[in-house]
Amino acid sequence: MSFFGSKCLIKNKGCGSLERLFEPTYGRVLTYKRFLYILLTLGLLGLLLSIYYFMWISVPSTIMIKAGVEQELNFKVPATGELYREAVETSAGVDTKDRIHIDLGKTVTVKASQVEQYKLQLKLFGVIPLKEVNLEVIQDLKLKPAGIPIGIYVRTKGVLVVGIGDFEGEEGQKKSPGKYVFQIGDYILEINDEEINSKKELIEKISHSEGQEMVFQVQRGDARIEVKARPEPNQNGEYKMGIWVRDNAQGVGTMTYIDGQGCFGALGHGINDVDTSTLMSLSRGTLYHTEIIGITRGATGSPGELTGFIEYDDNNIMGDITANTPRGIFGICTPDIVADAEYDYLPLGLKQEIKKGPAQIICSLGDGTHIYDVEITNINLENDNVNRGIVLEITDPELLTATGGIVQGMSGSPIIQDDKLIGAITHVLVQDPTRGYGIFIENMLMH
Repeated sequence: MSFFGSKCLIKNKGCGSLERLFEPTYGRVLTYKRFLYILLTLGLLGLLLSIYYFMWISVPSTIMIKAGVEQELNFKVPATGELYREAVETSAGVDTKDRIHIDLGKTVTVKASQVEQYKLQLKLFGVIPLKEVNLEVIQDLKLKPAGIPIGIYVRTKGVLVVGIGDFEGEEGQKKSPGKYVFQIGDYILEINDEEINSKKELIEKISHSEGQEMVFQVQRGDARIEVKARPEPNQNGEYKMGIWVRDNAQGVGTMTYIDGQGCFGALGHGINDVDTSTLMSLSRGTLYHTEIIGITRGATGSPGELTGFIEYDDNNIMGDITANTPRGIFGICTPDIVADAEYDYLPLGLKQEIKKGPAQIICSLGDGTHIYDVEITNINLENDNVNRGIVLEITDPELLTATGGIVQGMSGSPIIQDDKLIGAITHVLVQDPTRGYGIFIENMLMH
């Protein structure tokens, strides 16, 4: 009895020991499996989100088509939407009573008769909401590609604050009356209800203030505000505010196009202040003839530039700048510039028509405008940066020898593909001057 009992006791202990031995191992296996399931789920979710994002960027939020012209849409995205029947005529669409069902997974030919804007709600596989697309019908324009070097002179609307600092007062102490009152990027428009149009006027008003409090009307971003400050004398007894200001900017660029009314577009990006990097608020601006007198070749990490000689003389005026926008500068040419433009009018190449491969740019290195070969390496249909829709590489041996690639001053050089004007050069890649970006021509026209 005792032996049997002892034997059972040993057996029970053994069984208990085995359970305790395998219990943590089994728990670790379960935990590992859960981890794998979670990892697999996250991986699938990430894959689905990546596919969804790829689909999202494959269709632009704005699609432009030309009135009266058949336009082929070929996005190869399994997304469908509906348009009102009277909006457009389509192929590869399914008609309903009052709407046309469009499947962007197929090539669709679209034609609209009048300038208008329509909404297209897209769904993946007809179920999953993708995005709302603006279908904009624009005039079937033709533009003259220019490629002409231009000298630019602009005056700001008001006086731009580009820096805030201090100076020594009459007793040698540091003074900064403008600190905490003004901000870099402010435009001073008025002092004591009197308009300020130049840096000279601002300095005179402050120097004659005799230390009295002054009321400033300031444009700060989108808001117009009122601030007050009291100038203080420096060591010479001259009244100062402790701010650095600018009222104009100059530079060299390239004209992109001229339209049938003699209006021009240039640069493909706005004129930003060199110190604040903010878009300059334009009061007025003028284009001048410029002569390219030197080229600094671009190199890795060091962008090159075209050096131009500009004579600010009334006889050298090419036109007036009426707008400075993130999409370029725009205005009206003098009649002789329109008449002397070398190249014929070309149709627009909209972004969905652009393809990777050979293209050309037009620019001048000082010996007249010439056409140079480039390669379009990527097209960003849905880029947050409006100036970087086209990615291109300079392939022309002559241009590479002269400039090393894209250099400052070439901004605005028109880009041509298949005898259509598709955009303009805007930026260079600092680490590779042979490569850079361009803006779609339709984006310039939306200024």
